[in-house]
Amino acid sequence: MLYFISLGLHDEKDMSLKALETARACDLLFAEFYTTKLETTKEKLEELIGKPIKLLSRKDLEENYQAILEEAKDKKVGLLVGGDAFVATTHVALRLEAMKQGIETRVIHGSSIISAIGETGLHVYKFGASITIPFLEKTKGKLPESVYEVIKMNKARGLHTLCLLDIVAEANKLMKINEGIKILLEIEAKRKEGVISLEDEIVVFARAGSEKSLLAFGKVKDILERNFEDVPAVIIIPGLLHFTEKEFLKNFRICI
Repeated sequence: MLYFISLGLHDEKDMSLKALETARACDLLFAEFYTTKLETTKEKLEELIGKPIKLLSRKDLEENYQAILEEAKDKKVGLLVGGDAFVATTHVALRLEAMKQGIETRVIHGSSIISAIGETGLHVYKFGASITIPFLEKTKGKLPESVYEVIKMNKARGLHTLCLLDIVAEANKLMKINEGIKILLEIEAKRKEGVISLEDEIVVFARAGSEKSLLAFGKVKDILERNFEDVPAVIIIPGLLHFTEKEFLKNFRICI
């Protein structure tokens, strides 16, 4: 049996009772922290659950996963995942492979940024496709124009765009809000299609699920001037705003 156990948004305290009970019932526990950043550690999780946990790298999960599946053939194996287990497509691929090999699977869902964005007052059903803005070192300095195309497509349909910011887990490096905005502006300077400008209004949302969550709404130029250092964070490019969305966001408007 292979259990996909979601840890939730912020730290080990976001685990549901079902997630905790399932983890404690497992014979073996693995965890990956490279798809999302949590304010917890392997040691804190081990103390809470009462069992040892083996940390997995991206390579372990995406290339060397057969060792995990072999264990799951005759043991209860749990994979601890930040946020909700199936927001990251990596875990979908692992579950599919388990199913192909006749291994039974179970999913314990948890809170994730996909649901938490409702805290911004934006209607969740009005979001289009999401994107991840990558560090340019990952693209060898080439601007990720595909993310621009998604924003362009969403805006044409009046939909909001959730922009996730890149993470390099092994280096504990998280992209900051201003870094992500500047990459989008660089693409705009090259494309000149009016998808994003300094005068456009955007939403920034950081540290979701914590007592120090940040929500701000304002023009791109004002967000840049404020120079938010908060991580982890997301940027939201609004589409057409409903009057209730406008009314909510005005409570978080910033002006420089």
